Amino acid sequence: MASETRFTLNGQPVATDLRPDTTVLDFLRTHHRMTGTKEGCAEGDCGACTVLFRPAGRHGPLRAANSCIMTLAQVDGGEMATVEGVGRAHALSVLQEEMAKNGSSQCGFCTPGIVMALTGLLSVNPAPADADIHDALAGNLCRCTGYRPIVEAAAAAARRLAEVSAPMPVPVPASEASPATTAGG
Repeated sequence: MASETRFTLNGQPVATDLRPDTTVLDFLRTHHRMTGTKEGCAEGDCGACTVLFRPAGRHGPLRAANSCIMTLAQVDGGEMATVEGVGRAHALSVLQEEMAKNGSSQCGFCTPGIVMALTGLLSVNPAPADADIHDALAGNLCRCTGYRPIVEAAAAAARRLAEVSAPMPVPVPASEASPATTAGG
């Protein structure tokens, strides 16, 4: 019998008695029906599975992590955010709006991971240089769009947030998240 794993997911407490060696990606997609987080390589190389995570007992921002190589044992007591937690009810985040506006996504498979990596960046660095944006995207592969429009969207989102003196919002509970962020399978 597996011991219970508890953590916070998109602002909501979660408890599961799945095996502690279950990957976070498998938990999210198969057992929790959160299909925005994608499986690409299953080796931590492509970034399609990116979530934001803060381990138990740590302070500071949530950081980008590959859910395909993280286990439930590693997230016990921690806090995690997925693409389903980005934005507000029936509204995209500023970053998602900018990505949609400038065509930063074509097939869309990599988009959730890129959104999470850049959300993590903008939450800790509200005025990133292009090099910072490229560094944040280093673990995310996109084979359709190329990175120029993605970098431009991140810079535009940072400018918009600066105009209103607002930080990039931390992902919200799934009950308040936009249905548009949960599409995919």
